[in-house]
Parts: sequence; C-alpha cells; structure tokens
Amino acid sequence: MSLPKGLAEDVSKNLVMVARLIDEDPEAAYAYSKIALRLASRVAAVREAAGFAAYANQKYSEALAEFRAARRMTGSVDLWPVMADCERGLGRPEKALEMAGAAEVHKLDKAGQVEMRLVAAGARRDMDQLDAAIVTLQSPELASNTVQPWTARLRYAYADALLAAGREGEAREWFAKAVESDKDGSTDASDRLAEMDGVEFVDAFVEDEDEDDDSDTVIDAETEVDDEVESQDDVSVVDELDDDDEDEDDDIEDEDDGEIEAAAETKEDVVKEDVLLEEEDDDDKN
Repeated sequence: MSLPKGLAEDVSKNLVMVARLIDEDPEAAYAYSKIALRLASRVAAVREAAGFAAYANQKYSEALAEFRAARRMTGSVDLWPVMADCERGLGRPEKALEMAGAAEVHKLDKAGQVEMRLVAAGARRDMDQLDAAIVTLQSPELASNTVQPWTARLRYAYADALLAAGREGEAREWFAKAVESDKDGSTDASDRLAEMDGVEFVDAFVEDEDEDDDSDTVIDAETEVDDEVESQDDVSVVDELDDDDEDEDDDIEDEDDGEIEAAAETKEDVVKEDVLLEEEDDDDKN
C-alpha cells in the first residue's frame, strides 16, 4: 500500500526512531510505534515494527496481535518464531511447542529454524522438562565450528540448560564456546563463565565511595580528638582561674585580718591615752 509523500515521510521518521531506540529505550520506541500506527495502520512494516516494540516492553498479547496482522498482510512466515515466543510470554508453552512442530517451520530460513529451536527449548524449560530442552538444542548448528550470527545464542542456551540440569562441567565448556563466538557481546557468557570459576568483579566506583567514607571517618575521629583536647585545655584554664581566685581570696582575707588587728591596736592606744589624760587632769585639780 502506497502513502502520500508527506505522510510516508512522517511514518518513515517514526519507524526509524523505533529501530534506533528499541534496544536502549524500549518505552520510547513503543511510543513512536503508536504514532506510526495512527498514521498508517494498514502498512505491514508499521504493524511489524509495532509488534517488536510491544514485544520489547513485554506486552505479549499486543505484540502477537500485531505480528498476526503483519503476517496476514504479507503472507510471510518470518515472524513465526517470535509469535511462538509471545505464546510463551502469555504462559502458553504448549501452544509454542505446537507451533514449533507446524509446517510453517520448514519454510523458515536457517536463522529462523535456529530461532524456532531456541523458542521450543525455552518452552520445554517452562514446563520443567530440562532433559527435553537439552535434546532440543542438540543440532548440527550447535556442533558446527562455523560461527554464524546465531551461534553464540545457541551455545549460551545450551550451556544454561546444562547448568540448570546440574551438569556443571559440560556447562562450563559450552559457556567458554559461547564466549569464543560472541564477538559483539550479545550474551553475558563471559560473566557466567567467570562466576563459575569463582571470579568476583569489584565495582571501582563503589570502592572509591568506600575510601571516601573511610576518609570521613578519619576526619571525624581527628575532630573528636581536637574537641577533647580543647575541652581539657578549657578545664585547665578554669582550674587555673579558680586557683588564682582562691589565692586572691586568701590575700584579701589576710589583708582584712591585718586591718582588723591594726584597728584594734589603735583603739587600745586611744584608750590608754584617754586614761593618762584623765589622771593628769586629777593631779592638776589637787
């Protein structure tokens, strides 16, 4: 279906934003897909993009509806594996396994068939059928030494299933193989392998924060010591002032005692002098 030039440009811009943001910001990609849907809901590419945006946001029911619409418009089976995975997301692993055995799978290219195998193994694990999941993943593609775009994910899924089944030695071997083929870092196989080997990664940023906390603790301790010293100095000064006050009080008391004694002596002299004058007056009268 063709669109007017102006409308086609607007739709194209929104689809470009969906593709650009779907991995790093799924919610924003979903918002752009809704705009594209309002502008051109009868375009298969728009329905497919809307399906992937919904799928990235775990809106599996909505994603499945969009994928089915796109498939009806194009007649292609390319979306069959992701449609089956939506069934898993909706809690229907049996339906996903049914789709894995459908005739449509034989029409898929090699990449699509590997994807369908991954979905089927996931459905087996959803049903707690670990051994069946392991067998499902055992295929010529897994055994091949040729690295393809799907190789890392296939080896990773196999290693993870082996580990879940308690077969740690084999799991480690396949995680290592997944690391070898994962050139673009599409899996966390290296982290899983390191975890199995007991390697711990330290976050440098967190370590710096711990060092800052230690520094703050040292500073606080030094501050407390300084405060304690200052408090002791203050006490010493007060004690010295108190001693000075006591000495001063003693001096004042000594001065007061001296003044009292001097006054008493003076009074005694005056009394004696008065007695002598009285005796002299009596002699004169006689």
